[in-house]
Amino acid sequence: MKSGLYGFLFAMWVLIIIGGGIMVVLLGPFTIQQFGNFHWILASGIKVTIALVLVVIWILILSKLKNYIFKKELKF
Repeated sequence: MKSGLYGFLFAMWVLIIIGGGIMVVLLGPFTIQQFGNFHWILASGIKVTIALVLVVIWILILSKLKNYIFKKELKF
């Protein structure tokens, strides 16, 4: 039981580090210049949308991983 739990925690931390890396490297320098003074609002909205989508994807991946690990451990 402990190995499955440790695997889940390891996968969770890997996804957190990968997600943070994606945010800093890809979304951090993202800008839009064509909309005058409101370009920062539009760019922030796009960044927020992408971040929320990544959070939902990460939660779905962790949920599937959790179900797989605990079904394997409980032999269902």
